Amino acid sequence: MLKITVIGGGAAGFFSAITCAKTYPQARVTLLEAGRQLLAKVRISGGGRCNVTHACFDPGILVQNYPRGGKALRGAFTRFQPRDTVEWFAGHGVKLKTEEDGRMFPITDDSETIVNCLIRAAEDAGVKIRTGDAVVSVKKLTGNTAEGEQGDTAPRFEIELKSGESFKCDRILLATGSNPSGFKWAKELGNTVELPVPSLFTFNISDSRIKDLAGISVPNAKVKLPGAKLEQSGPLLITHWGLSGPAVLKLSAWGARFLHDRHYKTSVLINWLPQYNAEVLRQQLLAVKSQLSHRLIVSSCPFPVPRRLWERLTSSIGIDEQKRWADLSNKTLDRLLQELVQGEYQVAGKGAFKEEFVTCGGVNLKEVDFKTMESRRCPGLFFAGEILDIDGVTGGFNFQSAWTTAWLAGNAIGKPSDFRF
Repeated sequence: MLKITVIGGGAAGFFSAITCAKTYPQARVTLLEAGRQLLAKVRISGGGRCNVTHACFDPGILVQNYPRGGKALRGAFTRFQPRDTVEWFAGHGVKLKTEEDGRMFPITDDSETIVNCLIRAAEDAGVKIRTGDAVVSVKKLTGNTAEGEQGDTAPRFEIELKSGESFKCDRILLATGSNPSGFKWAKELGNTVELPVPSLFTFNISDSRIKDLAGISVPNAKVKLPGAKLEQSGPLLITHWGLSGPAVLKLSAWGARFLHDRHYKTSVLINWLPQYNAEVLRQQLLAVKSQLSHRLIVSSCPFPVPRRLWERLTSSIGIDEQKRWADLSNKTLDRLLQELVQGEYQVAGKGAFKEEFVTCGGVNLKEVDFKTMESRRCPGLFFAGEILDIDGVTGGFNFQSAWTTAWLAGNAIGKPSDFRF
């Protein structure tokens, strides 16, 4: 009997173990989780609702949401994409719903629905689940023959647990997320690991222009990292510690390595009105100056900018509460325009995005066969999920890459070696 061990009891670990056990019922599939709680990240994701995937069913468009890994996932998504995820969960009694922004959640709005579904599916498929079994080492053994299929010369591995127990298996799938131990074992088994650094985070900014404005949001803003020549648009939220919202989160993902290399200290430029051309804005300001000359600037904002933010931006360039549009000099008008379309703010650090933690970095994708998720450096070793150098922006994309890579690995890991090489 072919012995397959999945290390990691998260979304990718469970999905790959279930897929493998169903595809190869003759194999013995064991899932090891170091902690006492299974699927811990699934439980807290999406504010406890679990953002399972995103309603983007075109692989070519879907891959554009991955700062790293999009090219490798292009073919993978033609085999298992969000539509397949929706169908899989529906087939296991869990219906998903789509929200306005494309995010998909269980109709119960409860992550426990997804957790219970995966655990039940694994048990029904015959997966042996072991919790509290921390792996200490993973070693490749040479000169062994797998037990299961006749003529199969798959490599054998030895796994040692913290309890002192050790056992051998024929195939291993690492689904350890961003756990350093998983990266360590991948390297010891011959793979290269790209330095893991945080992705998908908020910006810590201490600036009088946004101080005490926590909770104010702008539906559409543009945020630039001039040093990296990167920019992202979308909703922007002012927080107690700085800036958040989809625009910042997407920018943090695409600029993850740039920001890490600069210790999260750099400047960002904010355009509060990206829907307007700068020259059009100038003409509108001049028109307001002419037509509403008697009105106070601070109380008559001509643009869709939150009132308190407008008050703060105008005061930051020296416009006092009693100044009228007629008193606005051309020089001050230029400074106001600059604040509206290219205000510069200093990032002093990074914050967390809710309870979710995403990293860029991981196992080098060139060393993985994306048809099977098997290591090109160590036959018999497979990967799924965040241990790979793949990360997506917020919206269910990270879970989708986990489901896809896990499905591919689960379908391939039980095949005889003759079919895999």
